[in-house]
Amino acid sequence: MGTVTLGVSIAVPEPYGSLLQERRAGFGDPAAHCIPTHVTLVPPTEVAEERLPGIEAHLAGVAADYQPFPVRLKGTGTFRPLSPVVFVKLVEGVPLCNRLQQQIRDESGPLARELQFPYHPHVTVAHGISEEGMDRADEELAGFEAAWTCRSFALYEQGADGVWRKLYDYEFGSGRPIAAVPAQGGSPVDTPTATTTG
Repeated sequence: MGTVTLGVSIAVPEPYGSLLQERRAGFGDPAAHCIPTHVTLVPPTEVAEERLPGIEAHLAGVAADYQPFPVRLKGTGTFRPLSPVVFVKLVEGVPLCNRLQQQIRDESGPLARELQFPYHPHVTVAHGISEEGMDRADEELAGFEAAWTCRSFALYEQGADGVWRKLYDYEFGSGRPIAAVPAQGGSPVDTPTATTTG
């Protein structure tokens, strides 16, 4: 058996996911349509294909321990000059995202791994593009706001074409894996609110 490249993240639901994906493309990021808009819990990780069933069981177990929680995005930030990234900030839901990613990456579990940088939940809107493009992203999305109730996280696989596709959503409270088709949307939305200015 070969290897697969996996990632675990919280999908940013519609209409915000597609909106931010289109804005990312508009800033000149060629990866925009390969990466559904998300909050990373586990970054790209190469694993042996035979480990998939154990990983899926582990994710279901983690999700079963959680209840839906509010997430709110507001404004922009950047990791420059350390890393060429502009992002939309999480201003609500940070402690739970942090706890989730720690449990998923637990050293005794099948997705144990070290991180290149300290964990900082965010939604990338520009990565590795021109300084001008990153400046535009930082400025034009400074007024962006969105809020929803997060009810799940998702397992993604990167295809040979570089596109990330959702395999399953793992529902909080039950851990039930919900098979997903490749799409931008994902988590159900409660009382959505989004504004963007600038």
